[in-house]
Amino acid sequence: MPYEILIADDHPLFRSALHQALSLGLGPDARLVEAESIADLEARLTEKSDWDLVLLDLNMPGAYGFSGLVLLRGQYPQVPVVMVSAQEEAAVVVKSREFGASGFIPKSSSLEVIQKAVRTVLDGDVWWPPQVNESVSVSPEAKAASEGLASLTPQQFRVLTMVCEGLLNKQIAYELSVSEATIKAHVTAIFRKLNVRTRTQAALLLQQLESIPQS
Repeated sequence: MPYEILIADDHPLFRSALHQALSLGLGPDARLVEAESIADLEARLTEKSDWDLVLLDLNMPGAYGFSGLVLLRGQYPQVPVVMVSAQEEAAVVVKSREFGASGFIPKSSSLEVIQKAVRTVLDGDVWWPPQVNESVSVSPEAKAASEGLASLTPQQFRVLTMVCEGLLNKQIAYELSVSEATIKAHVTAIFRKLNVRTRTQAALLLQQLESIPQS
């Protein structure tokens, strides 16, 4: 049985580079499918939830920093996720591990390193660059934020991101083709899960998962 791998990255050039690296490294042992946004990734996971690996770009459309990773780990804990990013600071690598990734591949890596990292994780191990050992602390707020977000359903998560973009309930209802009452129910459930009372608090909570702290 070939390994089934999802490549989630919004840059067509990098997606095809990863595709090529894995095709060369794994040959006929791999079936590779690409996704260019979080919505696209969710659609693939809804169709099929037993992927062998997801390679996830940190800054994907539809995600706030690590929120895509947190959502995946919450909804599909059985699927290993390896973060792939051009941001190689120790804080980003350590947060990837804290939030449940199985590895981190810097985008500057050689083809050989990418192939080795993927094989290692497919074999059930983890793969971290050296900067994972630097002492970086993840704030209690960020940990609490990740736990709350991990409990949301994909639809609730979508509603939350729209709330944080400043859309009103009726605008969100229109975008998602559901009733305003449904959105109100979602917002109530989201606020309860995240332990917040206002839209502003929800937006601040989501910012805890930005990849680089906003100064």
